[in-house]
Amino acid sequence: MKLYVGNLNYDTTDASLRQAFEAIGPVETADVITDRDTGRSRGFGFVQMANDADSQKAIEELNDTAIDGRNVTVAEARPRRDSGGRGGSSRW
Repeated sequence: MKLYVGNLNYDTTDASLRQAFEAIGPVETADVITDRDTGRSRGFGFVQMANDADSQKAIEELNDTAIDGRNVTVAEARPRRDSGGRGGSSRW
């Protein structure tokens, strides 16, 4: 199960996010999402735990707790919606 982690401190790194979730169980991936132009954190990320039981435990234990000084939101990640692309004319 992929987890969404919101309200991250802008100084949180992939490594510190991973460390916070490893207290619950093995982490496969931990990624802080960054702005492609500036490289700065966008204030959220995603964590993939090794199994669903640990994912559920992470939601229960880490939601609304502090990581790097900010209380974070932890929830099951929802599938990304297709926004239909960028700009352009739909006349053709």
